[in-house]
Amino acid sequence: MAITLRLILGDQINPRHSWFQEQRNDVIYVLMEVRQETDYVLHHAQKIIAIFAAMRDFARQLRNAGHRVDYLEIGDPANQHCFQTNLDTLIARHGAVALEYQEPDEWRLDSQLAAYAKGLSITCRMADSEHFYTGRDEVARQFAGQKRWLMESFYRAMRTRHRILMNDEDKPHGGQWNFDHDNRKAWSGTPPEPMDSRVRHDHSALWRAIVIADVKSFGQPSAGQFAWPLNRPEALRQLDHFVENILPHFGDFQDAMSSRASRLFHSLLSFALNTKMLNPREVVARAEAAWHEGRAPLTAAEGFIRQILGWREYVRGVYWANMPGYTGHNVFGHDLPLPTWFWDGETRMRCLAHAIRQSLEDAHAHHIQRLMVIGNFSLLAGLHPAEVHRWYLGVYVDAFEWVEAPNTIGMSQFADGGLLATKPYVSSAAYINRMSDYCKGCYYDKKLREGDRACPFNSLYWDFFTRNKDTLAANPRLGMVYRQLNRMGDSAVSALQAHASGLRRQLERL
Repeated sequence: MAITLRLILGDQINPRHSWFQEQRNDVIYVLMEVRQETDYVLHHAQKIIAIFAAMRDFARQLRNAGHRVDYLEIGDPANQHCFQTNLDTLIARHGAVALEYQEPDEWRLDSQLAAYAKGLSITCRMADSEHFYTGRDEVARQFAGQKRWLMESFYRAMRTRHRILMNDEDKPHGGQWNFDHDNRKAWSGTPPEPMDSRVRHDHSALWRAIVIADVKSFGQPSAGQFAWPLNRPEALRQLDHFVENILPHFGDFQDAMSSRASRLFHSLLSFALNTKMLNPREVVARAEAAWHEGRAPLTAAEGFIRQILGWREYVRGVYWANMPGYTGHNVFGHDLPLPTWFWDGETRMRCLAHAIRQSLEDAHAHHIQRLMVIGNFSLLAGLHPAEVHRWYLGVYVDAFEWVEAPNTIGMSQFADGGLLATKPYVSSAAYINRMSDYCKGCYYDKKLREGDRACPFNSLYWDFFTRNKDTLAANPRLGMVYRQLNRMGDSAVSALQAHASGLRRQLERL
């Protein structure tokens, strides 16, 4: 019998892929827990556990459905912890005449497997992952020849093409394309944060195997009460719970933050989506149906759909159009190392302490915590964007480079000089205070710009724009910032810069 090996990567846990629609004795599915994937960046323990647990459960599902599976666990003595060398062994073991793999989402793996395929003496074919709305190059083709790419233009084109939230006249429902300005309410505690309905798992045995294999990690493993979904049925239950109980409030509070809550009204579906347990089309369809049926307001449904149909597909297009090399961008020349409190949350800045500790405890923080607290500080302080990128890629359970790198290098750190975002997303303490309760009880005073108790965000904010005037002053979205700087006067600006310079020299003590 002529055997074909089919490689499944850890973010390809999709039981609805066409590969699995028929049971074939001449096909063997291959999954590997390899050190090359745990070690290329220092990962959060929960991220490693979540992916390995999902892979093991997927292998079980495939076997139960009658498929042949060869699974290499992390502690298997035969595991050489590299895709190429393991595949060489498996091809020889099974006498395989062909190798197939699904399109990888990360450039690193795509180039690795493409190079490996060229050197094989057997047939090798790459299949579509059957997941995204768009192909890798579709965003680049839409903006070909244009000086500036705009996500909003892409989003409108996607809405029109797929007829999502559109009326019969090809106009957006509600008369406008997005309701972003309506989705910026702070959360006072009402309505209460919804319960976390996710199934809990005990992955203690898997965690012991990972520890025995001497895989390096950080963060809390939470192996005994693990909440990330194992499989598609669990992810679908999570989707049901979100649409029925959480989506109605998502729009109002999607930018809110609170020390009293970790999830607020966010879906926590990104891990299931990025590992392909869920398809973006079904998630978008559920949100749209909830609006049509009167179970969620248009502002909530549109805001949620924009993140998936618009932003998620758009950043993937930006990633593939600019790789390799995108993660090396550093337009401001920032070079400061991450403070050690990025690894324990021990800082007197209450907003950063909460967001970082939550990240370390849950391997998750919602997008405003990532962008407007952790990312905001990193950019204002001048942390090296590559170090910030590696931290985000390692700490968050949903972080795969195709989605994380553009969000960090482009959106959060503006290190690409505006390839992705139209302006740096930074703020002083005023924004954080408006959207959260973090400033209440903080060691630092949100109103002060200078002095021992002044909130570091304030002087760092004005110092950032002063230091980078040559790069940013011509940006039309920043005119108000530079007009304010001019009104302050040279002596006031110099005093702010001096204070900020002292903070940047003593980040460890903040």
